Amino acid sequence: METIQYMDGIDFKGKIVLVRIDLNLPYLRETDEFGHSKRLVEHAKTIRELSDKGAKVVVLAHQGRPGKTDFQRLESHADALEQYVGKPVRYCDEIISKQAVRSISELKDSEILLLENIRFLAEEEKENGAAKHAESILVRTLAPLADIFVNDAYSVAHRPHASIIGFSHILPTVAGRVMEEEIKANAHAIRQAEPPRLFIVGGAKPDDCIKAVSNLLEKGRVDLVLTGGVIGNLFLAAAGYNVGKETMLRIEEEGSADHFSTVKQLYADYEDKIELPVDLAFERGGKRVEIDVEDLPADGIVYDIGTKTAEHYAKLIKGAKTINIKGPPGYFENKLFRRGTEIVFKAIADSSAFSLIGGGHTLAAIQMFSLPEDRFGHITMGGGALLAHLCGATLPGVECLKNPILVK
Repeated sequence: METIQYMDGIDFKGKIVLVRIDLNLPYLRETDEFGHSKRLVEHAKTIRELSDKGAKVVVLAHQGRPGKTDFQRLESHADALEQYVGKPVRYCDEIISKQAVRSISELKDSEILLLENIRFLAEEEKENGAAKHAESILVRTLAPLADIFVNDAYSVAHRPHASIIGFSHILPTVAGRVMEEEIKANAHAIRQAEPPRLFIVGGAKPDDCIKAVSNLLEKGRVDLVLTGGVIGNLFLAAAGYNVGKETMLRIEEEGSADHFSTVKQLYADYEDKIELPVDLAFERGGKRVEIDVEDLPADGIVYDIGTKTAEHYAKLIKGAKTINIKGPPGYFENKLFRRGTEIVFKAIADSSAFSLIGGGHTLAAIQMFSLPEDRFGHITMGGGALLAHLCGATLPGVECLKNPILVK
Protein backbone atom coordinates (compact mmCIF):
# COMPACT_ATOMS: atom_id res chain seq x y z
CA MET A 1 0.00 0.00 0.00
CA GLU A 2 1.34 3.43 -0.98
CA THR A 3 2.13 5.75 1.91
CA ILE A 4 2.80 9.47 1.86
CA GLN A 5 4.09 11.02 5.07
CA TYR A 6 2.74 14.47 5.88
CA MET A 7 3.93 17.01 8.47
CA ASP A 8 1.44 16.13 11.19
CA GLY A 9 2.85 14.44 14.28
CA ILE A 10 6.49 14.79 13.27
CA ASP A 11 9.03 16.15 15.76
CA PHE A 12 11.00 18.73 13.79
CA LYS A 13 12.62 20.38 16.82
CA GLY A 14 16.37 20.73 16.42
CA LYS A 15 16.31 18.98 13.03
CA ILE A 16 17.93 20.47 9.93
CA VAL A 17 15.14 20.39 7.37
CA LEU A 18 15.68 20.92 3.64
CA VAL A 19 12.44 22.22 2.16
CA ARG A 20 11.99 22.55 -1.60
CA ILE A 21 9.51 25.23 -2.62
CA ASP A 22 8.73 27.17 -5.81
CA LEU A 23 9.48 30.88 -5.52
CA ASN A 24 9.16 31.48 -9.26
CA LEU A 25 7.73 35.02 -9.23
CA PRO A 26 6.59 37.16 -12.18
CA TYR A 27 9.46 39.37 -13.31
CA LEU A 28 8.57 42.99 -14.15
CA ARG A 29 11.10 44.20 -16.71
CA GLU A 30 10.04 47.85 -16.54
CA THR A 31 11.01 48.13 -12.88
CA ASP A 32 13.51 45.25 -12.69
CA GLU A 33 11.50 43.88 -9.77
CA PHE A 34 9.52 40.74 -8.96
CA GLY A 35 5.77 40.76 -8.55
CA HIS A 36 3.46 39.01 -6.11
CA SER A 37 2.54 35.33 -6.32
CA LYS A 38 0.07 33.16 -4.44
CA ARG A 39 2.88 30.59 -4.21
CA LEU A 40 4.84 32.95 -1.99
CA VAL A 41 1.94 33.20 0.46
CA GLU A 42 1.22 29.48 0.58
CA HIS A 43 4.82 28.25 0.82
CA ALA A 44 5.39 30.76 3.63
CA LYS A 45 2.84 28.82 5.71
CA THR A 46 4.86 25.60 5.40
CA ILE A 47 8.07 27.39 6.32
CA ARG A 48 6.50 29.20 9.25
CA GLU A 49 5.09 25.92 10.62
CA LEU A 50 8.48 24.21 10.39
CA SER A 51 10.11 27.17 12.14
CA ASP A 52 7.41 27.26 14.82
CA LYS A 53 8.09 23.58 15.49
CA GLY A 54 11.77 24.33 16.11
CA ALA A 55 13.26 23.15 12.83
CA LYS A 56 16.42 24.62 11.36
CA VAL A 57 14.90 25.45 7.99
CA VAL A 58 16.99 25.45 4.79
CA VAL A 59 14.97 26.59 1.79
CA LEU A 60 15.74 25.42 -1.76
CA ALA A 61 14.00 27.29 -4.57
CA HIS A 62 14.35 28.48 -8.16
CA GLN A 63 13.56 31.56 -10.23
CA GLY A 64 13.26 31.32 -14.00
CA ARG A 65 15.33 29.13 -16.29
CA PRO A 66 18.84 29.61 -17.69
CA GLY A 67 18.81 31.93 -20.68
CA LYS A 68 15.54 33.67 -19.72
CA THR A 69 15.27 37.27 -18.50
CA ASP A 70 13.67 36.18 -15.23
CA PHE A 71 16.60 33.89 -14.36
CA GLN A 72 17.79 35.89 -11.37
CA ARG A 73 19.32 35.61 -7.90
CA LEU A 74 17.03 35.15 -4.89
CA GLU A 75 18.18 37.97 -2.63
CA SER A 76 14.97 39.96 -3.05
CA HIS A 77 12.97 36.74 -2.68
CA ALA A 78 14.33 36.35 0.85
CA ASP A 79 12.88 39.76 1.75
CA ALA A 80 9.52 38.87 0.17
CA LEU A 81 9.42 35.49 1.90
CA GLU A 82 10.28 37.11 5.23
CA GLN A 83 7.27 39.40 4.87
CA TYR A 84 4.85 36.47 4.61
CA VAL A 85 6.59 34.09 7.02
CA GLY A 86 6.64 36.82 9.64
CA LYS A 87 10.14 35.85 10.75
CA PRO A 88 13.67 36.75 9.61
CA VAL A 89 14.81 34.87 6.50
CA ARG A 90 18.57 34.83 5.98
CA TYR A 91 19.97 34.60 2.46
CA CYS A 92 23.08 32.81 1.23
CA ASP A 93 24.24 33.57 -2.31
CA GLU A 94 25.75 30.09 -2.61
CA ILE A 95 24.35 26.56 -2.77
CA ILE A 96 27.07 23.95 -2.26
CA SER A 97 30.12 26.04 -1.33
CA LYS A 98 31.93 26.00 2.01
CA GLN A 99 30.09 29.22 2.82
CA ALA A 100 26.73 27.52 2.22
CA VAL A 101 27.72 24.49 4.31
CA ARG A 102 28.88 26.76 7.13
CA SER A 103 25.67 28.82 7.00
CA ILE A 104 23.60 25.65 7.32
CA SER A 105 25.74 24.21 10.11
CA GLU A 106 25.47 27.43 12.13
CA LEU A 107 21.66 27.54 12.07
CA LYS A 108 19.89 27.60 15.43
CA ASP A 109 16.46 26.13 16.16
CA SER A 110 13.64 27.95 14.31
CA GLU A 111 16.01 29.94 12.07
CA ILE A 112 15.39 30.11 8.32
CA LEU A 113 17.97 30.20 5.54
CA LEU A 114 17.27 30.63 1.81
CA LEU A 115 20.00 29.32 -0.48
CA GLU A 116 20.73 30.71 -3.95
CA ASN A 117 18.66 29.89 -7.05
CA ILE A 118 18.96 26.11 -7.32
CA ARG A 119 18.98 26.31 -11.12
CA PHE A 120 22.36 28.01 -11.05
CA LEU A 121 23.64 24.43 -10.77
CA ALA A 122 23.84 22.94 -14.27
CA GLU A 123 22.97 19.47 -12.96
CA GLU A 124 19.67 20.60 -11.41
CA GLU A 125 17.60 20.39 -14.59
CA LYS A 126 19.06 17.15 -15.91
CA GLU A 127 16.23 14.64 -16.17
CA ASN A 128 17.38 11.55 -14.27
CA GLY A 129 15.98 9.03 -11.84
CA ALA A 130 16.12 9.51 -8.06
CA ALA A 131 19.10 7.14 -7.62
CA LYS A 132 21.13 8.99 -10.26
CA HIS A 133 20.27 12.39 -8.80
CA ALA A 134 21.26 11.11 -5.34
CA GLU A 135 24.81 10.99 -6.72
CA SER A 136 24.73 14.65 -7.79
CA ILE A 137 27.01 17.14 -6.08
CA LEU A 138 23.92 18.98 -4.79
CA VAL A 139 22.58 15.96 -2.91
CA ARG A 140 25.99 14.64 -1.89
CA THR A 141 26.83 18.04 -0.35
CA LEU A 142 23.57 18.94 1.39
CA ALA A 143 22.01 15.59 2.35
CA PRO A 144 24.67 14.70 4.97
CA LEU A 145 23.91 17.99 6.73
CA ALA A 146 20.15 17.38 6.92
CA ASP A 147 17.79 15.20 8.92
CA ILE A 148 14.61 15.53 6.86
CA PHE A 149 13.61 16.55 3.32
CA VAL A 150 10.27 18.31 2.86
CA ASN A 151 9.01 18.51 -0.72
CA ASP A 152 6.49 21.34 -1.05
CA ALA A 153 7.03 22.15 -4.73
CA TYR A 154 4.01 20.59 -6.45
CA SER A 155 4.23 23.08 -9.32
CA VAL A 156 7.44 21.40 -10.53
CA ALA A 157 6.49 17.86 -9.45
CA HIS A 158 6.37 16.86 -13.12
CA ARG A 159 10.09 17.66 -13.45
CA PRO A 160 12.51 14.81 -12.55
CA HIS A 161 15.10 17.34 -11.33
CA ALA A 162 17.82 16.84 -8.72
CA SER A 163 16.29 18.98 -5.96
CA ILE A 164 12.84 17.44 -6.54
CA ILE A 165 13.62 13.73 -6.36
CA GLY A 166 17.30 13.30 -5.43
CA PHE A 167 17.06 13.85 -1.66
CA SER A 168 14.14 11.45 -1.20
CA HIS A 169 16.41 8.57 -2.20
CA ILE A 170 18.52 8.92 0.94
CA LEU A 171 16.68 11.20 3.41
CA PRO A 172 13.41 10.73 5.34
CA THR A 173 10.92 12.54 3.12
CA VAL A 174 7.73 14.43 3.95
CA ALA A 175 5.16 16.28 1.86
CA GLY A 176 4.82 19.96 2.76
CA ARG A 177 1.45 21.67 3.23
CA VAL A 178 1.18 22.96 -0.36
CA MET A 179 2.06 19.52 -1.74
CA GLU A 180 -0.44 17.90 0.64
CA GLU A 181 -3.28 20.18 -0.44
CA GLU A 182 -2.55 19.61 -4.13
CA ILE A 183 -2.37 15.80 -3.80
CA LYS A 184 -5.61 15.61 -1.83
CA ALA A 185 -7.43 18.06 -4.13
CA ASN A 186 -6.38 16.08 -7.21
CA ALA A 187 -7.63 12.86 -5.66
CA HIS A 188 -10.93 14.55 -4.76
CA ALA A 189 -11.44 15.95 -8.25
CA ILE A 190 -10.15 13.03 -10.31
CA ARG A 191 -9.80 9.65 -8.62
CA GLN A 192 -12.45 10.05 -5.93
CA ALA A 193 -14.72 12.43 -7.82
CA GLU A 194 -18.47 12.32 -7.23
CA PRO A 195 -20.59 12.32 -10.41
CA PRO A 196 -21.81 14.15 -12.40
CA ARG A 197 -18.20 15.11 -13.23
CA LEU A 198 -17.54 17.98 -15.64
CA PHE A 199 -14.28 18.92 -17.35
CA ILE A 200 -14.33 22.47 -18.73
CA VAL A 201 -11.60 23.14 -21.29
CA GLY A 202 -10.76 26.37 -23.05
CA GLY A 203 -7.88 28.77 -23.54
CA ALA A 204 -5.68 29.42 -26.55
CA LYS A 205 -3.29 26.45 -26.20
CA PRO A 206 -5.23 23.20 -26.65
CA ASP A 207 -2.27 20.80 -27.05
CA ASP A 208 -2.16 19.28 -23.56
CA CYS A 209 -5.85 19.90 -22.98
CA ILE A 210 -6.61 17.49 -25.81
CA LYS A 211 -4.43 14.84 -24.17
CA ALA A 212 -6.17 15.47 -20.87
CA VAL A 213 -9.63 15.13 -22.43
CA SER A 214 -8.56 11.89 -24.11
CA ASN A 215 -7.08 10.43 -20.91
CA LEU A 216 -10.04 11.33 -18.68
CA LEU A 217 -12.61 10.00 -21.18
CA GLU A 218 -10.69 6.78 -21.82
CA LYS A 219 -10.39 6.10 -18.08
CA GLY A 220 -14.02 6.98 -17.41
CA ARG A 221 -13.10 9.78 -14.99
CA VAL A 222 -15.33 12.44 -16.51
CA ASP A 223 -18.99 12.38 -17.50
CA LEU A 224 -19.13 15.46 -19.68
CA VAL A 225 -16.58 17.75 -21.35
CA LEU A 226 -17.63 21.37 -21.94
CA THR A 227 -15.58 22.94 -24.72
CA GLY A 228 -14.68 26.56 -25.44
CA GLY A 229 -11.76 28.62 -26.67
CA VAL A 230 -9.57 27.20 -29.44
CA ILE A 231 -10.33 23.61 -28.43
CA GLY A 232 -14.04 24.36 -28.82
CA ASN A 233 -13.44 25.63 -32.35
CA LEU A 234 -11.41 22.51 -33.14
CA PHE A 235 -14.20 20.22 -31.95
CA LEU A 236 -16.76 22.17 -33.98
CA ALA A 237 -14.59 21.77 -37.07
CA ALA A 238 -14.22 18.05 -36.28
CA ALA A 239 -18.04 17.79 -36.08
CA GLY A 240 -18.32 19.22 -39.59
CA TYR A 241 -18.96 22.91 -38.88
CA ASN A 242 -17.24 25.61 -40.92
CA VAL A 243 -16.00 28.03 -38.26
CA GLY A 244 -14.68 30.41 -40.92
CA LYS A 245 -11.45 31.04 -42.79
CA GLU A 246 -10.08 33.63 -40.35
CA THR A 247 -10.61 31.40 -37.32
CA MET A 248 -9.07 28.36 -39.04
CA LEU A 249 -6.13 30.47 -40.22
CA ARG A 250 -5.55 31.60 -36.61
CA ILE A 251 -5.67 27.97 -35.46
CA GLU A 252 -3.19 26.94 -38.16
CA GLU A 253 -0.80 29.81 -37.37
CA GLU A 254 -0.63 28.65 -33.74
CA GLY A 255 0.04 25.06 -34.78
CA SER A 256 -3.19 23.77 -33.23
CA ALA A 257 -4.47 22.40 -36.54
CA ASP A 258 -1.92 19.58 -36.15
CA HIS A 259 -4.27 18.08 -33.56
CA PHE A 260 -7.30 18.03 -35.82
CA SER A 261 -7.17 14.30 -36.56
CA THR A 262 -6.92 13.51 -32.83
CA VAL A 263 -9.85 15.77 -32.03
CA LYS A 264 -11.90 14.27 -34.85
CA GLN A 265 -11.33 10.75 -33.54
CA LEU A 266 -12.14 11.82 -29.99
CA TYR A 267 -15.43 13.32 -31.11
CA ALA A 268 -16.25 10.19 -33.10
CA ASP A 269 -15.59 7.99 -30.05
CA TYR A 270 -17.19 10.17 -27.35
CA GLU A 271 -19.73 12.41 -29.11
CA ASP A 272 -22.27 11.87 -26.33
CA LYS A 273 -19.80 13.07 -23.68
CA ILE A 274 -18.51 16.20 -25.46
CA GLU A 275 -20.58 19.39 -25.37
CA LEU A 276 -19.98 21.75 -28.30
CA PRO A 277 -20.84 25.46 -28.31
CA VAL A 278 -24.26 26.16 -29.85
CA ASP A 279 -23.32 29.76 -30.62
CA LEU A 280 -20.14 31.80 -30.90
CA ALA A 281 -18.98 35.41 -30.68
CA PHE A 282 -16.70 37.28 -33.05
CA GLU A 283 -15.81 40.92 -33.76
CA ARG A 284 -17.31 43.00 -36.52
CA GLY A 285 -16.70 46.73 -36.73
CA GLY A 286 -15.44 46.92 -33.16
CA LYS A 287 -18.56 45.22 -31.78
CA ARG A 288 -19.37 41.76 -30.42
CA VAL A 289 -21.48 39.73 -32.84
CA GLU A 290 -23.00 36.37 -31.89
CA ILE A 291 -23.87 33.64 -34.38
CA ASP A 292 -25.54 30.25 -34.00
CA VAL A 293 -23.32 27.40 -35.12
CA GLU A 294 -26.01 26.40 -37.62
CA ASP A 295 -25.44 29.75 -39.34
CA LEU A 296 -21.64 29.46 -39.58
CA PRO A 297 -19.18 30.45 -41.01
CA ALA A 298 -18.44 33.63 -39.07
CA ASP A 299 -16.95 36.54 -41.02
CA GLY A 300 -14.35 37.20 -38.33
CA ILE A 301 -12.18 35.43 -35.77
CA VAL A 302 -14.18 33.58 -33.11
CA TYR A 303 -13.06 34.79 -29.66
CA ASP A 304 -15.76 33.55 -27.29
CA ILE A 305 -18.62 31.15 -26.77
CA GLY A 306 -22.01 32.78 -27.26
CA THR A 307 -24.55 33.70 -24.58
CA LYS A 308 -26.77 30.66 -25.30
CA THR A 309 -23.79 28.34 -24.86
CA ALA A 310 -22.67 30.04 -21.65
CA GLU A 311 -26.16 29.82 -20.14
CA HIS A 312 -26.48 26.16 -21.19
CA TYR A 313 -23.13 25.38 -19.59
CA ALA A 314 -24.24 27.23 -16.45
CA LYS A 315 -27.26 24.88 -16.14
CA LEU A 316 -25.01 21.83 -16.50
CA ILE A 317 -22.67 23.27 -13.87
CA LYS A 318 -25.56 23.75 -11.45
CA GLY A 319 -26.26 20.01 -11.52
CA ALA A 320 -22.63 18.88 -11.25
CA LYS A 321 -20.91 17.44 -8.17
CA THR A 322 -17.29 17.71 -9.41
CA ILE A 323 -15.87 20.30 -11.82
CA ASN A 324 -12.37 20.47 -13.27
CA ILE A 325 -11.48 23.67 -15.13
CA LYS A 326 -8.53 24.17 -17.48
CA GLY A 327 -8.65 27.44 -19.35
CA PRO A 328 -11.33 30.10 -19.88
CA PRO A 329 -13.91 29.56 -22.65
CA GLY A 330 -13.17 32.92 -24.26
CA TYR A 331 -10.67 35.74 -24.76
CA PHE A 332 -11.78 37.42 -21.53
CA GLU A 333 -8.89 39.92 -21.53
CA ASN A 334 -10.86 41.81 -24.19
CA LYS A 335 -14.03 43.36 -22.72
CA LEU A 336 -15.98 42.36 -25.85
CA PHE A 337 -15.31 38.70 -25.23
CA ARG A 338 -15.46 38.13 -21.50
CA ARG A 339 -19.18 37.40 -21.30
CA GLY A 340 -18.88 33.65 -21.81
CA THR A 341 -16.13 33.25 -19.22
CA GLU A 342 -17.94 35.47 -16.71
CA ILE A 343 -21.22 33.53 -16.93
CA VAL A 344 -19.50 30.15 -16.69
CA PHE A 345 -17.15 31.08 -13.84
CA LYS A 346 -19.90 32.77 -11.82
CA ALA A 347 -21.96 29.60 -12.21
CA ILE A 348 -19.06 27.54 -10.84
CA ALA A 349 -18.63 29.92 -7.90
CA ASP A 350 -22.37 29.64 -7.13
CA SER A 351 -22.48 25.86 -7.46
CA SER A 352 -22.19 23.36 -4.60
CA ALA A 353 -19.78 21.19 -6.61
CA PHE A 354 -16.15 20.63 -5.67
CA SER A 355 -14.13 22.55 -8.27
CA LEU A 356 -10.46 22.19 -9.13
CA ILE A 357 -9.08 25.26 -10.91
CA GLY A 358 -5.94 24.96 -13.05
CA GLY A 359 -3.91 27.46 -15.06
CA GLY A 360 -2.75 31.03 -14.62
CA HIS A 361 -5.29 32.48 -17.07
CA THR A 362 -8.11 30.74 -15.24
CA LEU A 363 -7.04 32.28 -11.95
CA ALA A 364 -6.62 35.67 -13.64
CA ALA A 365 -10.22 35.48 -14.86
CA ILE A 366 -11.48 34.64 -11.36
CA GLN A 367 -9.67 37.67 -10.01
CA MET A 368 -10.90 39.93 -12.83
CA PHE A 369 -14.51 39.09 -12.05
CA SER A 370 -13.87 39.56 -8.29
CA LEU A 371 -15.05 36.05 -7.49
CA PRO A 372 -14.05 34.96 -3.95
CA GLU A 373 -11.42 32.25 -4.15
CA ASP A 374 -13.05 30.40 -1.26
CA ARG A 375 -16.08 29.76 -3.50
CA PHE A 376 -13.94 27.28 -5.44
CA GLY A 377 -12.86 23.91 -4.07
CA HIS A 378 -9.16 24.27 -4.82
CA ILE A 379 -7.09 26.60 -6.96
CA THR A 380 -3.91 24.83 -7.94
CA MET A 381 -0.57 26.61 -8.04
CA GLY A 382 0.85 23.96 -10.34
CA GLY A 383 -0.86 24.29 -13.70
CA GLY A 384 1.81 22.34 -15.57
CA ALA A 385 1.93 19.56 -12.99
CA LEU A 386 -1.86 19.31 -12.83
CA LEU A 387 -2.16 19.16 -16.61
CA ALA A 388 0.53 16.47 -16.79
CA HIS A 389 -1.46 14.51 -14.20
CA LEU A 390 -4.69 14.96 -16.15
CA CYS A 391 -2.87 13.70 -19.26
CA GLY A 392 -2.08 10.48 -17.42
CA ALA A 393 1.59 11.20 -16.78
CA THR A 394 3.35 10.10 -13.61
CA LEU A 395 4.63 13.01 -11.51
CA PRO A 396 8.16 12.20 -10.29
CA GLY A 397 7.90 14.70 -7.43
CA VAL A 398 4.80 12.93 -6.12
CA GLU A 399 6.02 9.41 -6.80
CA CYS A 400 9.13 9.99 -4.70
CA LEU A 401 6.85 10.73 -1.73
CA LYS A 402 5.25 7.31 -1.87
CA ASN A 403 6.66 4.68 0.47
CA PRO A 404 9.37 7.09 1.67
CA ILE A 405 12.15 6.63 4.18
CA LEU A 406 10.03 7.49 7.22
CA VAL A 407 10.96 10.05 9.85
CA LYS A 408 11.80 8.24 13.09
